[in-house]
Amino acid sequence: MMISKVKNAMSNLVGGMMPHGHHHHNHHSGGQTCGTDSLPPRFPYGRPDFLDLTPELLQYSTEHASRPVLTLKRGSRLPWQTGYAEVINAGKSMLNEDQASCEKVFVKKPSGKHRNSTLLDQNGDGTGIPLHFWGIFDGHAGSGAAIMASKLLHHLIRDRLGEICHLLENPSSAPPICLAKNGSPYQAEAKKGGAQEPEDPDAVSDASVRFYMEKVVSLESLVMGVIETAFKQMDDLIEKEKSSYAISGGCCALAAIHLMGKLYVANAGDSRAIIIRNNEVIPMTNEFTPESERQRLQYLGFLRPELLGNEFTHIEFPRRIQHSELGKKMLYRDHSMTGWAYKTIVEDDLKFPLIYGEGKKARVMATIGVTRGLGDHDLKVYNSNIYIKPFLSCVPEVKVYNLDEHKHGPDDVLVMGTDGLWDVTTDKEVADAITAYLSCCDPSDPMRYTLAAQDLLMRSRGVLKERGWRLPNDRLGSGDDITVFVIPLAGHESET
Repeated sequence: MMISKVKNAMSNLVGGMMPHGHHHHNHHSGGQTCGTDSLPPRFPYGRPDFLDLTPELLQYSTEHASRPVLTLKRGSRLPWQTGYAEVINAGKSMLNEDQASCEKVFVKKPSGKHRNSTLLDQNGDGTGIPLHFWGIFDGHAGSGAAIMASKLLHHLIRDRLGEICHLLENPSSAPPICLAKNGSPYQAEAKKGGAQEPEDPDAVSDASVRFYMEKVVSLESLVMGVIETAFKQMDDLIEKEKSSYAISGGCCALAAIHLMGKLYVANAGDSRAIIIRNNEVIPMTNEFTPESERQRLQYLGFLRPELLGNEFTHIEFPRRIQHSELGKKMLYRDHSMTGWAYKTIVEDDLKFPLIYGEGKKARVMATIGVTRGLGDHDLKVYNSNIYIKPFLSCVPEVKVYNLDEHKHGPDDVLVMGTDGLWDVTTDKEVADAITAYLSCCDPSDPMRYTLAAQDLLMRSRGVLKERGWRLPNDRLGSGDDITVFVIPLAGHESET
């Protein structure tokens, strides 16, 4: 029965249709209301373009029973000889809701006619500042948001950087604090006499003192801000286009951007990236979950109790409270606390906690297990009119790694993976596996990083036994979609 369901879904897909997926209930999804059944998808479902799948292979890729590993074909090249592998889940959703993109684009000043052509894939004449982009998008409650982000986020980043292109071309001078009001934004505003109106009695007249009150902002932190803003813009675009298109669900987003000798790793969600250098692990992300962001979420619930819809309390207790326990003292913690204390239980404390559960089972409003990402604009608490989006942030944390400050050998890599990889494999195990695998590989084989990605993926997926997917130590393997990039850090030297 299940196989015929998948076959039907696939015949729809290959015909360009797209099941919206708002009814797929998996570990993130909640009551997604959807009046979009008549709207066309923003992008049809598919796997990443660089895999170059035939319709037959696309169909084969959705076999939950065998979970085939898809990798880059021998002979197809991604920038930097990047390695890639993916595998579908063990049945929690009909389709693989992960998406990925790997692109080389060029940053240049916006010209009049292209000023608003954000979404046009014009790489122009190949001039400008080269930017490499890798993105993985772990979708939930459908794959619409993940597909859209995988197609558009790098263009938004490129276009935002284009607006400060003149500053990128002058990396030795700090960005001006103020750009010209009218006319060209490409020059610092000329200093006009005093910084303040003369009638201000507190004005600082001594120029040297005034100079020291200015904060110097580095170009690196300007690029970080551009990336953060582009994520927000991507989220707004998904919301805006939902009125004309079916864009199901939401997604965690993890992106790595290489620009002018630096890697900017931006993470919104629970995917993870680590650098492995000399077999040492350098973490490049933190996960954003109900547990890691508990205080931010509780503070919002405390400040704006109307968002809790009279159903939830922002206070956390070690377990649900019984009505008979009113008046007793119980352990609790709120947004201001890291530790625990006792409080007297009142009627209001009987509401369901805003954050409930532990580890991978922790949920916001009993619905979603990640607290940052894109999309989810119409996600509501099951059977209610309470929106969850106000508690979700689309802003990534950006970490920077300076490639020029270190020497990198052929086995030094950046590994990016969706949570399906890391749920069952630690950073150290990933590093050991990568190092062991690459040390046995011919250093000149362009496929070595894809083979290493495939090896990692199979370690986390495990092998199908009579009791489900199992790892060699008989622990449960990952039943989630898994997506992995293995990016050699010496790759940028081989390209220049």
